[in-house]
Amino acid sequence: MKYPIHSNCRKNIIEFYTHVAMKYRNTYSESQMLKNMDEAINAMYLVEKSLVSRRPTLDRWQKEGWNMANAGKWYYAYTVNDDTIIIQDACHAQNMHE
Repeated sequence: MKYPIHSNCRKNIIEFYTHVAMKYRNTYSESQMLKNMDEAINAMYLVEKSLVSRRPTLDRWQKEGWNMANAGKWYYAYTVNDDTIIIQDACHAQNMHE
């Protein structure tokens, strides 16, 4: 299986945890931030393996015809093309609204 990941997915994850670190700078360590980023990015490689696919809840993902899977509080939009799973977008549960 190949897993090309659009750059905006990693960008969304990094931006989310960077903002968390800025907001909670006294209690949220850099090591915890990096751990959270790694977990969210690594979870993308579980799409179509152990993460359950379901109908997207975001209209923009539905309009694109993308599938959706989630791991913890991260939701991933993706498409399947033969042996390639393309991760199109990533969104934290707090931002899952139009």
